[in-house]
Amino acid sequence: MYWTNFLHIYQPPAQKPYWIKRVAEESYKKLMNGFLNDKDAKVTLNINACLTELLIKNKGKDILEKLKTLAARGQVEFTASAKYHPFLPLLPEAEIVRQIKLNEQTNKKIFGKLYQPRGFFSPEMAYSKKIAKIASKLGYLWVLADELAYNGKVNVMDHNLLYKIKGIKNLHVFFRERDASFRILSAQIFSPKLLYAMLGARMHKTEYLLTAMDGETFGHHRPGLEDMLFNLYADKKLKSVTISELFELYNKVKMVEPLDSTWALMKKDLVRKTPFSRWHNPANPIHVKQWQLTYLAIKEFNKIGFKQKFYPKVRKMLDQAIHSDQYWWASAQPWWSIEMIEGGAKELMDTVLVIPSASKKAKEQAKKLYQEILYTSFAWQRSGKVDQLVKESDEDVTQRIVKQQTFIPKKELERMIHQLKKQMQTAAKALEYERAAQIRNRIRELEEKL
Repeated sequence: MYWTNFLHIYQPPAQKPYWIKRVAEESYKKLMNGFLNDKDAKVTLNINACLTELLIKNKGKDILEKLKTLAARGQVEFTASAKYHPFLPLLPEAEIVRQIKLNEQTNKKIFGKLYQPRGFFSPEMAYSKKIAKIASKLGYLWVLADELAYNGKVNVMDHNLLYKIKGIKNLHVFFRERDASFRILSAQIFSPKLLYAMLGARMHKTEYLLTAMDGETFGHHRPGLEDMLFNLYADKKLKSVTISELFELYNKVKMVEPLDSTWALMKKDLVRKTPFSRWHNPANPIHVKQWQLTYLAIKEFNKIGFKQKFYPKVRKMLDQAIHSDQYWWASAQPWWSIEMIEGGAKELMDTVLVIPSASKKAKEQAKKLYQEILYTSFAWQRSGKVDQLVKESDEDVTQRIVKQQTFIPKKELERMIHQLKKQMQTAAKALEYERAAQIRNRIRELEEKL
C-alpha cells in the first residue's frame, strides 16, 4: 500500500514574532529534522509565501535551508497556493490570480529551481469549479479537495483510481481521506499499529492512502504527535510517495464533478447548501458584514490607477487584508476570537481610508461596517450566543470522535503515556513550562481511557 502525506504550513501575515518563533521551534524544526533523518520519508508540502517571508524575518532561515535540502533529495514536493492565504472561492478572479502569482514569485525567489509545483492547494482546501478552472488555466496538473467533495459521502471511493474533473481539460483532483486524516490530527492514532488496524484489509492491497493535515498539528497543537508521524514513516509498512508520484503508479482514470467544499466541511453543511459556512455563513451577520467590507475594499482599490504613487502601498495592504483567518474566527464553529475579527476588519477599513481618491461616502461606509462588525461580535459574546454556537460545534466534533474511536489496547496506552511523560520532563527541564503543561493535559486524556 502506498501512503502520500500532505502537510500545509502557514501563519497569518500579521502574526506576532513570538508565535512565529514558537511554532517554528515546536513544529517546523521538528518536522524538517524528522524528514532529514529518514531519507525514505516523503511529503507533499504547501508553505504559503507569506510564511516563507515571516520565517526569514524571524530567524527561521535554517528551516528554509532544510526544506531546500529535502526538495533537492526528492523528499519534498512543493505545491502552489495563494500568498496571503485568502478564501479563494468568494474572491474575484483577478484577486485569485494575483495571489497565486505572488505566491509563485516569492517562493521561486527563495527556493529557486527547487520550487516547481505541479499541483495547487487552495487555502482551507476550499474547492469550487471556479478555482479548478483557474488552476488549470495557470498550468497546474492537479488540485486537492476533501473526500466529501467526491459525492457527499465518505469511504466510497476507489483508491486504485485517479480522478479528473469533468469539463476541465487535463486537471486531476486528489481527495484527502477524511477518516485517517482526522484520526491522526485529533491524536486518536498515536502509533503505527492503530493506523494499520483502522486500514484493515486495505493494507494488503495496491491502493493508496492520502492524508492531509496542518503541519502545525505535529508538535505545536499536539505535543508529541510528531513522534508518531515519524514512527509511521520509519515502520516502512506503507511506502511513502508524493502526490505527483501517484501518476507513475496508477493509470486508470474516472471523471468526477466535485462538490463545493473545504477540509472543514460537515455533512450538515451540504444539507443546508452552505459548504463554506466557517468562512461565509449567510445566517451569520458578522460574516455578512465582513464580506461587505471585503468587497468594498476591493471595489475602491480597483478605482485607482497603477501609476498613482500611493498604488503600491494600497495594493500591498489589500493583498494582506483579505486573509481567511478573520472569517474563520468569526464563525464560532467552534473557533472564536474578537482580536482576530477586529484585526481583519481594521485592515480592510484602513485599506479604504488610506486611498486619497476614495469618496467620503465609501470611507464612512468602511467605518460603519467596521463598527458593526465589532458591535455585533461583542453583543454575541455578552449574550451567550458564542457559547451556544461553540457548544453545538463541539458536540458535532465529539460525536464524530466517539463514532470513529479506535480501540487502543491497554499496553499501547501505557507505552504512549510513558513516552509523553519523558517529553514533559524534557520540556520542564528546558523551562518550557507551557509546553510541559500541554503534554500533561494530553497524558490526562490518555489516562482517562485506562
